[in-house]
Amino acid sequence: MSEENLTEQPKAFESIIFGGLTVGVLDGLAACVSALITGISPIIVFQYISAALLGRASYGYGWATVSLGVLLHFSVAFSAAIVYFLLSRKISFLTRQAVISGIVYGIAVHLTMSFLIVPLTLAPPLPFTISGFIRQTLIHIFCVGLPIALVARWSAKKH
Repeated sequence: MSEENLTEQPKAFESIIFGGLTVGVLDGLAACVSALITGISPIIVFQYISAALLGRASYGYGWATVSLGVLLHFSVAFSAAIVYFLLSRKISFLTRQAVISGIVYGIAVHLTMSFLIVPLTLAPPLPFTISGFIRQTLIHIFCVGLPIALVARWSAKKH
């Protein structure tokens, strides 16, 4: 079946479960590698995520807040997959043109997280750099948007 003839809609379970798990793993690994390159421990990455709920106190609770950070990280990954799935049920372009849609969705998720969601949390603000912004945009394109879109397309074509 060619992309142009794709009329099936993605299946909820496959799109959300496989999309969320894929994004959770890929984005988590990318965040850890990116942190390691800059000399930051992956432990701090997940404690920063848990700081969304606990503020700076998150850094003082060791593995408990690392675990909370992993749980929150996967919650966000599944939320991104759910939003894309729901949009794809109404906008067939999202499954027909998964690569373009995934790139745009990855950028949209990055901008939403950076400028709307994270500022509304208790997490301390991170310093803004152009290189960091570009790196995070690329991570969100390749580790969030594209995987979610490609899983949704696969799910739509599968049956």
